[in-house]
Amino acid sequence: MNRFEFCQAQLFENETFVAKDRNIKLYDGDEKTNFEDGDIVLTSHRLMWGKNGEITRGGNIIALKLQYVTSVDEEEASSMLFSRKKRIILRLGGLTADKTPGPMDHSCASFVKISGRNGVDSSFVQALHATLDARVWVITDHGQVNSQNSQPGTSTNTDPSRRQLRFGIVGIERNMAEKQKQTGENINHAFKDLGKLMAMAKDMVAITNVVSSKIRERQGEISEDETVRFKTYLLSLGISDPVTRDSTRSNSEYFLKLSQQLCEMLLSPIIEAGGMMSLADVYCRVNRARGLELLSPEDLLEACQLLTGPITLRKFPSGVMVLQLESHDDTLTTQRTWQLVEQYISMSPDQLARIENISLLLARERLLTAEGSGNLCRDESIEGLRFYVNKFIH
Repeated sequence: MNRFEFCQAQLFENETFVAKDRNIKLYDGDEKTNFEDGDIVLTSHRLMWGKNGEITRGGNIIALKLQYVTSVDEEEASSMLFSRKKRIILRLGGLTADKTPGPMDHSCASFVKISGRNGVDSSFVQALHATLDARVWVITDHGQVNSQNSQPGTSTNTDPSRRQLRFGIVGIERNMAEKQKQTGENINHAFKDLGKLMAMAKDMVAITNVVSSKIRERQGEISEDETVRFKTYLLSLGISDPVTRDSTRSNSEYFLKLSQQLCEMLLSPIIEAGGMMSLADVYCRVNRARGLELLSPEDLLEACQLLTGPITLRKFPSGVMVLQLESHDDTLTTQRTWQLVEQYISMSPDQLARIENISLLLARERLLTAEGSGNLCRDESIEGLRFYVNKFIH
């Protein structure tokens, strides 16, 4: 508790409200304190505790800078079968030079506990973990809260960089209004050049259709100017004549032609990727190549299900779907994966993804497939998932 400081319930510059919980009591290590049944507020920089109503009124409270917190643990606060509640344990680092007076000058404990009548709200705990991981007080230029003149009774109403916390329906409505305003500004900014984009798109589609029709009919020569323009637009579009619903007579014809075009477009990239590509990567690649004629995920999946060769759709036991070559051999891939794990002694999915230049999703599935065949075994720890050669077989 000697890391807590006296202050007023006000936010400082670059500090934002994150979460709040009620009926909270504080422990100095394992020892109970008189700080019971209060409100606790989590900001981007501090944990603030005050008696009911003190925080909303901007009264005198105590606060703990998040820069002191080194780790967060949990413990069971009750052994009753149907009434298990948890306390939060905050492990604290050493005092800093700018520490101002607080409720305790000395403490033998290097941690504090936060508890409540029904335990600490899980959403508050999640917000605490996320805020500690973000470390906003380090990232921002003025990240650490200036505690000068923050002692009880000191007026801070003249400091424009500080603002009082807002709770209740009015605060929520104001926050929603601000977010809606920001969203509207972002949308206007994103689509301010939409008219120019659509005008350019018409020219791109027109020249592409002209050149494509001449190539298909094999009649008439393409001028040099048209060729240059076509190549320029082709680099932007990726696909010269994308299949659309308007260009087909029925859904079945649309999906059949779309599957054929997908096969032509993806064959080389899948070969370069080692014979397999996740459906998420396929979706991004295809839509980037189609330009303005975007595909929905449902249409893409429907077309992929019609692929018969040389590319087919495959679904792993985990639910991950990929496109792979018909000639793809799981045995050879498993052998390659096993050799890499043996070479590096152990391997994680992200390490395999970097070595083989494939997505993390596919790297994990390759390791799991090798594990399923008995070539590898896994080790799951706090450091993550790693795979080792199964020495019972090899």
